[in-house]
Amino acid sequence: MSEGGRKEPRDGPLRLILFDVDGTLVDSQGAIVACMDEAFRAEGLAPPSREAVLSIVGLSLPQALAQLATEHSARMQDRLVEGYKRAYQAGRLREGPAHSPLYPGARAALEALHAVPDYILGVATGKSQRGLDALIEGHGLHMFVTRQVADHHPSKPHPSMVLTALSETGIAPESAVMIGDTSFDMDMGRAAGVTTIAVDWGYHPAERLRADHMLKSFDGLPGLLQQLWATDEEGH
Repeated sequence: MSEGGRKEPRDGPLRLILFDVDGTLVDSQGAIVACMDEAFRAEGLAPPSREAVLSIVGLSLPQALAQLATEHSARMQDRLVEGYKRAYQAGRLREGPAHSPLYPGARAALEALHAVPDYILGVATGKSQRGLDALIEGHGLHMFVTRQVADHHPSKPHPSMVLTALSETGIAPESAVMIGDTSFDMDMGRAAGVTTIAVDWGYHPAERLRADHMLKSFDGLPGLLQQLWATDEEGH
C-alpha cells in the first residue's frame, strides 16, 4: 500500500472513501484548458472550446485527445498528448500548488475523514502517476492509502480503478463510496458496485450526474457518510 498507512477499525468495519481529483478535490480547469490550447496551437491547429475540454476531464489523456481531435490522425493525436503533457508539467513546475488549487473545504474534509479510525481514503484519477505524486506532494495530502492512476488502468468509466482499490484495501463494495464530478466517475463507481456521490462544483453539469447522492459542499460530506453507513449498519 502507499503512504498513509492502513488503520485498524475501532467500532465497525473499514470503509473506503475514493475521490476523483480534477474537478473534485482541485480546481484545475484553468490549467487544463490552457495546456490543451497550447498543445493544439503548437501543432498549428485550432484549439477546442473550453466546454469541449471540460467535457472530457476524467478520461485518460489518449482517450480525451481521441475525442477532442477525432478528425485528426492517430499520429497527430499522439503528438497532442505529448504536447499537453509538456505544457502541463511546465506549468506545474512554474506555479507549484497554485497550478491546481484545492477547492474550499477540501483539506478540512480530508483531514476530518482521515482522523476517523474506520475510514480509509483513496483516489481514482485520470492523472498520471507523476502528476498525482506531484499534486499530493505540493499540497501535502499524504492521507491516501490507495492511489489509482491512468498509467495502470483502462480509462474511466471502466471499473478497474475502483475494483483494484477495493482489492488493495480488502474492503467490500457495499462499504465503499466513489466521489467525483463527472459522469465517468459515477459510471465507474456504479459498474464496480459502490455507492456514488457526485459533487456539484465540478466540470460536468449536475443534471448529467446519475449519482446515488449529490454533495453541494465539502462541509456536508462527513454527515452524509455517517448517515449512509449508519443506515447500512441498521439494515444489517
